[in-house]
Amino acid sequence: MYIHEITDKWNIDLSDISNQGKMEKRFDFVIKTKNMIYAIETNFYSSGGSKLNETARSYKTLALEADTIDGFSFVWFTDGKGWIGARNNLEETFDVMEHIYNIRDMENGIISKVIK
Repeated sequence: MYIHEITDKWNIDLSDISNQGKMEKRFDFVIKTKNMIYAIETNFYSSGGSKLNETARSYKTLALEADTIDGFSFVWFTDGKGWIGARNNLEETFDVMEHIYNIRDMENGIISKVIK
């Protein structure tokens, strides 16, 4: 779902994460509850490379921007052996991001604990 679709459907100002409407981000999943809109990204990396580092930096920035919006939360599910070589970048994102999870977290029911 694109940022403009979320904005139109639920009348929420997401300009802080869209560069004042200049950038159009599409989230893999969006879940709306009574009190919150959860924008979710998912990915799996079986090998390393610059893409992982860029993704971690990008999602760190997105998470910080999302934290300024009442009623909106960014959630990231990621996993894979590719993160072994990019551990430092992932750890840096972990330090600032409230909702970052892996496959084991999902198997242990994290979704029902996060989405309220």
